[in-house]
Amino acid sequence: MRIIGLMSGTSADGVDVALCEISGQPGDMQASILAGDTYAYSSDMRQRILDACDRQKSRVDEIAILNTDIAEVFATSIAQFADANGFALDTVDLIASHGQTLWHNVLPDGSVNASFQIGESAVIAERTGITTINNMRARDIAAGGQGAPLTGYVDWLLLRHPSHWRAIQNIGGMGNVTFLPPLSDTQSQPIAFDTGPGNALLDVSVMHFTDGQQTYDKDGLLAKQGRLDEEWLHDLLQHPYYQRDYPKTTGREMFGTEAALELIEEAQARGLDQYAIISTLTALTATNIADAYERFAPARIDEVILGGGGHHNPFMRSLIEQYVAPATVLSHEDIGISSDFKEALVFAVLAYETWYGRPGTLPALTGAKQAAILGQITPGDNYDALLRQRFTAS
Repeated sequence: MRIIGLMSGTSADGVDVALCEISGQPGDMQASILAGDTYAYSSDMRQRILDACDRQKSRVDEIAILNTDIAEVFATSIAQFADANGFALDTVDLIASHGQTLWHNVLPDGSVNASFQIGESAVIAERTGITTINNMRARDIAAGGQGAPLTGYVDWLLLRHPSHWRAIQNIGGMGNVTFLPPLSDTQSQPIAFDTGPGNALLDVSVMHFTDGQQTYDKDGLLAKQGRLDEEWLHDLLQHPYYQRDYPKTTGREMFGTEAALELIEEAQARGLDQYAIISTLTALTATNIADAYERFAPARIDEVILGGGGHHNPFMRSLIEQYVAPATVLSHEDIGISSDFKEALVFAVLAYETWYGRPGTLPALTGAKQAAILGQITPGDNYDALLRQRFTAS
């Protein structure tokens, strides 16, 4: 099947669009990215998303309108993507939309009872004519799981090494990891959870100190100018989230704008300048990753595969390499997958599994009571043809 995967992460900087080719089934699945591109949100749209995530600024009427407006952005991005890459939309079977997360509700005991992603699938299906699958976290949560990180199941299907353990580490707004046993190990189960903040605290700090002129620390240049404050870093690592056992997930509700501004105020009271703050928050991400490996990895990790926006930050990557040694740190490109569009591929694979009535999770990854078929299907103009194709093949 040819499936367009859409991913808009907690950094809220834009939507990743990837055309993927997927065939086979678990145990013998082939999945590749044929083309990918990122469509940045306008500054106004990004601010609307961030405001909707902020308990002090969000309004129900604005969220309702944003739900359809961002879907229009998704649909327009798909049309532009198809035109730029020279294919017709009627050659695409499905659209898999992650949506834009506004809130991931973690209860005091660490369980999750709600996760809210916007991006109205009816708008996407109507504008493109393509059957659309979205809202993939809800079913896993209903089954008692965290609803995240959903990347872990696709990592399990596609990225296991023949002979040694791998950590598949994404660094988006939040960081998440999948610990994968080798193919030679037929007993061990994978483990997946959010390691903590990835770029979220860092991006807010950069925007704050540059008066919005920069939205992230390009190439880690700001962090390189600062002095990492070990005492503040030690205190930051006492946050209860890091002590919590897996499965666990988090988001902007815990490590977002509100938290970042409070941390900036705290750091300035300690006498830290902007560069020291950015440097230390970069080190926080690298350290919480390494700390999670030390606490929870079930075996020695020989390879760490980095993806997400954070892997483009050489200062952060150098710290991770230092902290997880002697493990080898690689990018997804080193194993034949685009780092930038891997998560879009993930949701394309999950939609593929949903279409064929197969679960998109393992209970070991999310803590669910049972594996669940994920998502909601919104029929497009091609729905009847897809149904005939599926049942003829079976």
